[in-house]
Amino acid sequence: MHNLKLLGKTTLAGLLVFGLTVAANAAGDTPLDTKSAGINLDTIEVLDLETSQRIGLLQNPDLMAASERVNQARARVRQAQAAYWPTLGAEGSYRREEISNNKRKERVITGGATIRTGSDDDSTNIYRVEMITTWTVFDGFRRHYDNARARFGEEENLASLMEARRLLLSAIADNYYVAQLAMENIAIADADEEFNTRQLDEARARMRVGTGSLSDVLNFEVQVNAARSARNGFERDYRLAMIGLAALMGIPDAGLPPTLKLSALQPETEKDLAAPADTENIVYALDNRTDIVRDQSIVNQAEAGVGIARSQYWPEVEFRASVDGEQDNSPSYEKDDIGSTVGLFLNYPLFTGGERRARLAEAKFQKNEAEDNLDATRISVASEVREAIANVETAQRELLLQQNNAELVKRNRDLVDKEFNAGQASLVRLNEAQRDLNQATSQLALARVGLRQTWKNLDVATGRILLPFKAP
Repeated sequence: MHNLKLLGKTTLAGLLVFGLTVAANAAGDTPLDTKSAGINLDTIEVLDLETSQRIGLLQNPDLMAASERVNQARARVRQAQAAYWPTLGAEGSYRREEISNNKRKERVITGGATIRTGSDDDSTNIYRVEMITTWTVFDGFRRHYDNARARFGEEENLASLMEARRLLLSAIADNYYVAQLAMENIAIADADEEFNTRQLDEARARMRVGTGSLSDVLNFEVQVNAARSARNGFERDYRLAMIGLAALMGIPDAGLPPTLKLSALQPETEKDLAAPADTENIVYALDNRTDIVRDQSIVNQAEAGVGIARSQYWPEVEFRASVDGEQDNSPSYEKDDIGSTVGLFLNYPLFTGGERRARLAEAKFQKNEAEDNLDATRISVASEVREAIANVETAQRELLLQQNNAELVKRNRDLVDKEFNAGQASLVRLNEAQRDLNQATSQLALARVGLRQTWKNLDVATGRILLPFKAP
């Protein structure tokens, strides 16, 4: 027998327990919905990110399909375990035999005498029943490896379910942040419209008293319309993001209540601006990423496949026992009509034309492929984590830069506004200062959302995004 590389890490054990809980919930007799989980969207005024993700984990149909694959794998484990038990079967038959005319006329010489067999009616009704039990005593450890492969298949499907959860949480967060960014841009457009509306009112007042010009009025009307046009575009972005969010959450009609709002961006905390740990994040990812766990299960399945292929070099020993009865012309059986058979049977193919050798070689190559894929996944995960860390550090610097820039541009716009009202700055300069402010505040909003997305991407890369949703 060959030792299998069993995964004994506590991280995997916790993952499997969590996956089993999720699969049991997702595959119950009653479909889960937000109300059954204590979440009623109709009563929620502000939807936060975590609630969105929890709803998605409960209702997303792709995730529920993945949980059904876990149930299928669990059933395959039970199928493999059945091979350790004996089988019991019953057979029954009825047949009618009629002797041909030639056989009726046949004469048989027995002991020097000629005896006629057959009569005018030599038909016979034959009733037969049999109870058979078989049990595989030894099969070269094939059952052991079949069970191991089935168990590792279940682990693979559990890990695949968790991987689907990880990716779904990431996709929901992406749509949520896109919607939040659109909300921020709507607010910026509203502020732009408010500023230009105020300027428009003042320009009209100046024109009424003869100190202003029509060109100033027309300019600010154009700027107000431009702000409203920008708002329309941002509102479209928001609606599209909300539709995508609803679809990922598994909302049947892909529509969230129109009164539902998303939470606004909160101020950055010290944790948001803290430097992410390099080695710690990589070690955690290599120990916990669900695609690594999945690929390790595939390696273990392939190793079990090698054991299955090697089991063909061993003989197979089977125990068989049967009780049978056969009776002519009557389905009633007496004690003397019942017989029994007990035997131990050995089967060992001496030559298979090289098939066993080829199957073993194929299994070994499959194991090598699975190990190479696992190594590639581990390298890819480490690369993702390092890239995510670099993106977080860049986003932190960008946020500080945009915060400083937005403050400077805001001060400059306010100064130009005062100068314009005092007749010391041109209308063109005021328009430029306002456009600069719109761009700066938009860039700041993008930097704030971008920082949260990079932290989220780091949690996705390490697998920590699953932690808030683990069963207690």
